[in-house]
Amino acid sequence: MTKPINQSQLACSHQAVELFIDKVWMEFGLSENTLSAYRNDLFNLSTWCAERDLSILQVAHDDLLIYFAHRVQGGMKTRSGARLLSSMRRFYKHQCRYGQISFDPSEKIEFPKLGRHLPDVLTEEEVEKLLLAPDCEKVQGIRDRAMLELLYASGLRVSELINLSITQVNLRAGILKVFGKGSKERLVPFGDQAGEYIEKYLSHARLSLLKPDNDCNVLFLSNRGQGMTRQTFWHIIKRHAANVGISKHLSPHTLRHAFATHLLNHGADLRVVQLLLGHSDLSTTQVYTHIAQARLREIHQKHHPRG
Repeated sequence: MTKPINQSQLACSHQAVELFIDKVWMEFGLSENTLSAYRNDLFNLSTWCAERDLSILQVAHDDLLIYFAHRVQGGMKTRSGARLLSSMRRFYKHQCRYGQISFDPSEKIEFPKLGRHLPDVLTEEEVEKLLLAPDCEKVQGIRDRAMLELLYASGLRVSELINLSITQVNLRAGILKVFGKGSKERLVPFGDQAGEYIEKYLSHARLSLLKPDNDCNVLFLSNRGQGMTRQTFWHIIKRHAANVGISKHLSPHTLRHAFATHLLNHGADLRVVQLLLGHSDLSTTQVYTHIAQARLREIHQKHHPRG
């Protein structure tokens, strides 16, 4: 049975969380997705605390251990647990730094061990099928083809793609100016085919999607003539994949994973791939070397007479 919530403590906790969110956004320029994850994690913790007549600033180390056990019993996955602990550590470190609490109750709580997760990656043949899936006789098909071509050609994050403005695209030079995590700017090239479909989209399809008296500067528009959400684009990818018979588990970053893996398969330098993806840490990029090696082993086993 759910315990009654102390609304006064809950309001106090929510205020502390919102002040923290505002502060880290100003200091570090974190993405909306990261800030939303922090908010959700800390609001859930706040509710649990308020059921025990505590604010989030009053919990002790043992309280957080009990909360972790409660979440694990409720089915929390290892990766979600690692993210929750990251949210709590950053929050309580911030509160200590600004004198709101005298000690950090999240200290000495260990991260759950994460196994190396290798995402499913499309083969080059599967990517080709996906790129050809949109019906370019239709306005939305031209838009979808341009988005898919650009994702595969540039390795953008989906959030970077849907937030691109027209002014960030230099068609003549074949270069994008991208603002990634932490508002870090990088220049990313894209190929002729992506450029060709972006040009088709801009010259016809985008004008059809743009509503009268709408001066929206976002490059790729939804059917409503506004910027597209991650969820909308995710549904677009899933629909096109289903239409061409691709049954692998896909994610919004499917073409980003394919971009990195296929570059490495064709001999690209890991540090170049790191720069193109906008990874601050090379170890993040190294997961793609494992995917590429796994694919090479699979090909060897399938085609070598003694594989």
